This record gives sequence, structure tokens and C-alpha cells, in this order.
Amino acid sequence: MPTLNWIGKKAVENHHMQVPFRLLKDVPELACGDPGSGNLIVEGDNLEALKALLPYYAGKVKCIYIDPPYNTGNEGWVYNDNVNSPEIRRWLGQVVGKEGETLDRHDRWLCMMYPRLVLLKQLLSRDGFLAVSIDDNEVFLLGTLLNNMFGAKNCLACAPWLAEPSGGKQKTALRKGHEYLLLYHNGDPGNLSYEEKSAGVLDRKDRFGKYRKGRELLKWGDESLREDRKEMWFPLNAPDGSTVYPIRNDGREGRWRLGSKNPLVLQIQTDPEYAHWEVRPFDDGILVDGRTERLVPYEKVRDVKKTFGWTTWLDSFGFNADATRELKDIFGDKTFDTPKPTQLIEWIVSLHSDENSLIFDSFAGSGTTAHAVLKANKEDGGKRRFVLIEMDSKIARNVTAERVRRVAQGYTDAKGKQIDGLGGGFRYCELGEPLFDETGKIRDNVRFADLARHVYFTTTGEPLPRERVSKSPLLGVTANGVAVYLLYNGILKDRTLTGGNVLTSATLELLPPHDGPKIVYAAACRLSETRRAREQIDFRQTPYAIKTT
Repeated sequence: MPTLNWIGKKAVENHHMQVPFRLLKDVPELACGDPGSGNLIVEGDNLEALKALLPYYAGKVKCIYIDPPYNTGNEGWVYNDNVNSPEIRRWLGQVVGKEGETLDRHDRWLCMMYPRLVLLKQLLSRDGFLAVSIDDNEVFLLGTLLNNMFGAKNCLACAPWLAEPSGGKQKTALRKGHEYLLLYHNGDPGNLSYEEKSAGVLDRKDRFGKYRKGRELLKWGDESLREDRKEMWFPLNAPDGSTVYPIRNDGREGRWRLGSKNPLVLQIQTDPEYAHWEVRPFDDGILVDGRTERLVPYEKVRDVKKTFGWTTWLDSFGFNADATRELKDIFGDKTFDTPKPTQLIEWIVSLHSDENSLIFDSFAGSGTTAHAVLKANKEDGGKRRFVLIEMDSKIARNVTAERVRRVAQGYTDAKGKQIDGLGGGFRYCELGEPLFDETGKIRDNVRFADLARHVYFTTTGEPLPRERVSKSPLLGVTANGVAVYLLYNGILKDRTLTGGNVLTSATLELLPPHDGPKIVYAAACRLSETRRAREQIDFRQTPYAIKTT
């Protein structure tokens, strides 16, 4: 498979590992409704926010939607990553070059996207998927980059979305009124949903329940004669006790559509009422065994709906004008330049069949993703949750959070009509300080729960379950039977002379027992190597032995 290379790639391939783990700082006055709903809005640089959220959500997200900057050459470049490379430091943080200048802006764009996509992929569950909105400026590079990250076989679609039905506003020979949606699954597409359509009115009834007349069991068209498929010529048991063969209207011997071992055919042979039967005449002048008519079987359709794979020609999922109109209805004016229509994002959210799934958006903008999640829950009774990241403080507070608050609680639209709320709420957090100071020491304000999440995630690669946070020095047991302990910040209630942060014989006696290997994080260890070996203890000193990913 072709590999994408660009200037600066080596500098950012492992950049996500150098990004510090930061604390999340609650801002209660900006929260809405029940903060325990599981919904979250984070204000701060999305790369650092993604790293901060890994210990909470790694491997748990079912659907990620992002609408990153399209790199048109007109945006202000606000992604100021402190990448340890002269060329990256020179590029990132500058205004993207205008059209007609060098193509270095594509390298800069890729350098911005790469570490963010790496962290987003770590958040996805195996059956989760990523959807990215993009236009012609970067769709080819982004598609190659995603092929490299996810594998080309995991590409679900490069779906064109009709954004401007009029064809766009460009003063060029070819106006681009479309964008694209790149969709990739994370290895298991089994929980993707299908489109459902009505199978028609169930206007008939038998002893099994309601049904609709379906397809005729006689085969028509090419290769529909007995001589074409001799094994498809056999009798069926009819309701009147007779046997019926697939005789055509012109009297010739035909064949059935389904074979003799088909489950429906076997059911009909057992009980003819599994088929719908009608009397049909032969063509004028045709007699078969002296009869001018015969019984013909049809399938009985009992499903109210049928499922189909979704079309990826997205011309009926809302337009840019709809997105602008939605914002004007909510705020009274257009408060954000490039919103997406709720209908489009609601469709993306619905692609995962889990109605209790976690939805993620790290380029939150106007908050359409949260709006779509609340709307979907209202319509189908689901309990989906959202996590949004918005780096611009003014947008995060005045647009993203405010929009979600209004659609959750209700608002008066631009025409003065009262719109009922969709329900739901959210926590609002800022990015706090890193867990470790400049010297590598754990900051004094870091709580046990904060460090526990970090330790468990960096040791196991999985989030620490919420019910185990701050409850015990035993954080959990890995799939391999290894128990992970943390001694920090008085978790043992200061019942030892060392305050419980040093592994001694006394603290060891206070630890919840585990019959097997143990990893113990503590400030120091006073046990001999012989004792540690006997107790199967792998001691790791904090903060130095805490790995980063």
C-alpha cells in the first residue's frame, strides 16, 4: 500500500507521546442540567484535551465525527503545537499561505492532523468508526493518511455530500458545491446500522398474524424453464390438498425461484398456509390437464420494514443553508461561519447501532454534534452521550455550550416561537495543569483519582472504571491476572508512619489481597528483593516509573 510522506512527518510521528497529561478543571457555572449525564464539553487545545481524555475514554468511543479546517489558504492557523523540530516550529502557528504560494501549507496541515488522528484512533472501540468532513483541498492527502492509519480495507466510504445545491459560490468554470465524508471503521464493522424502509402495509391476516403478499414463487425471465434448472421442478402442497407444479401462463413447464431445500419451501410442504395462494388463469385457449386455471403461490411478507445498505450519495441530508438557518433560529443571527446541518450529523450518529454509544467531536465548533445526539435520543429513546472539544474560548462558551444549553432546555426562536427542550445536560471543563511539573514531580494539587486514572491507563491501556476511582489502592486486575496498586495521597487513611505512600511491610498488610503478580506504584519501597520476589511484587517508583503513551 502506498505510504504518505511529507516534510516534518518524522517530527510528529511520536509527538502525541510528548504531549503532557493535563487535569480537567470543572467550571460549574457553565454546566447545564445534570452534570452526571455523561455529556462533556472541554475548552482547550484539542491535542492536549485528547491526551487528557484518554485515561477516561480510551477504547470506549463508538463514533467520532470531526470537521477539521479544510486548509483553503484563508484560515488563521491557530494550532500552535510545541513540536521539537525547527521546521515544525517555523511552520505551525503561522498563517497558512495563500493560494498560489508554496505548497508548504499541506505539510503544515498534515503535521497538525497526524498526532490528533493518532489519539482519536486510540479512543475508538474496535467496533467504532471515524467520520471526517473535508473538501477538495485535502481529501486526497487525508484519504491516504487514513488508509495508512486504519488500513485501506477498513475504509467504509468516501461519500460526497451536496453542501450547496446551487453549485457553490466560486467564480470559476467548475463550481464545487460539494464536500466529502471519509468514513473508516476500526476493525469490526459488525455494529454499523442499515437503512430501514417500509415494506408496505400488512393488509392481510392468517393464523400466524398479519402479512402482505410478496413475490411470486414462479421464476420468470431468463433461464425460467424446467429444462434450464431441472432440480427446480418439483411439486408443492396446496391448501386444497392438491399438488402444484410451476406451470407458466402459456402452459409450458417452468421452474420455481427457490429450491426444494429452501427453508420457506420446506415450511410450505409442511403447511401450505406459509404461502399466499391465488387462482390464476392460463392464457386464452390454453388447457393444462383439462383446466383453464391453477393455484399459484406467493411469499408472505411479515416484516413492517426492510433493511438496506445506506447510499453514500449524500444529497438529501441537509445543506449549508440549513445549518445557517438552524443557528439563526437558535441565536437570532449567524454566530459561526461554517456550521454543519444537524440532519447530516444525526445520520452519522445513527450509523452505529448502539443507542447507548459514546459520540466524540474534537473540532466542536457550533456544537452540531451534541445537538444531533440530543435530538437522536429524543426521537428513539436512546441514551447516547457526547464529548466535545473546542479550543477557542469565546466559541466554546458563547456558541458551543450555549447552543447545547438552549436546545437541551428550550429556547425562543427567531420568529418568537417557543421551542421545547430536547432534555439532557453536560459538564463543562477547562484544561488544567499537567499532572507533572517541569522537574517531573507530581504536582501537589493532583488528587488520588487523577493519578489513579493516569497510572491504570498507562499500565493497561484501558480506562479505569468509574466505580473503582478513589475507592481502593487496588485499581484493578488485568486480563493476565496482574493486580495494579497505587499508594498515593493517603489512600490508606494515614494508618502508617509513612502516610501510606511508601511500600513497607505495614502497608503491604493493608493492601487488598491478590493471589498472583502485583504491580505496586509508590513513592519508595522498604521491602527487600527477596520479599518482593516472594510476594510477586513489581515495584515502580512514582513519578519516575510512570510511563507515558
